[in-house]
Amino acid sequence: MMMTSKTIDLLRNELPVEQESLFLSGDVKTGLVLVDVVNGFCTVGSGNLAPSQPDGQISEMVDESVRLARVFCEKKWPVFAFLDTHYPDVPEPPYPPHCISGTDESNLVPELQWLENETNVTLRRKDCIDGFLGSVEKDGSNVFVNWVKSNQIKNVLVLGICTDVCVLDFVCSTLSARNRGFLAPLEDVIVYSRGCATYDFPVHVAKNIKDALPHPQ
Repeated sequence: MMMTSKTIDLLRNELPVEQESLFLSGDVKTGLVLVDVVNGFCTVGSGNLAPSQPDGQISEMVDESVRLARVFCEKKWPVFAFLDTHYPDVPEPPYPPHCISGTDESNLVPELQWLENETNVTLRRKDCIDGFLGSVEKDGSNVFVNWVKSNQIKNVLVLGICTDVCVLDFVCSTLSARNRGFLAPLEDVIVYSRGCATYDFPVHVAKNIKDALPHPQ
């Protein structure tokens, strides 16, 4: 417990990160971004990177995703959902095959499939870790950038899976783009901690899969 406290204090001193409450209102245009809340990462037994048994951290993330998505859709506020989707002949090392296109792994969890019918929701299938890069079209345009601009979004609220991989990469790229002036009028990128989770890929499982990288939750 003492070591954990010291680590958190060190992070607070070294990183520009603050943990605080957030009040949502219609006064500031806020967009909700859901990162990869798909079966292949969240639904028990749905793939190489899915939980092998019920997982409290992932279940809470799904519940919070559903709760916030309901609020945003009831108010018709903009929602952007990434769906990790890969082609079987394009590997993504060091990860084993996952969320293969055309399989249920790459689809939203059952609790969120209703989003497909909501007019305020933009769905984006991505074939890379970073959703910002995964939003680039062949003509050089960026679906996420266009979403921010067309909706005149000032705050982006981010949640999803995996905290330390896809969520982190997307947030870092979005912050960099904002800092370079590519995302006006975006001002803040906010990560909702209770709405984030990561996966459990223990050593004893990874060692039996070629080139896989262990990732204990």
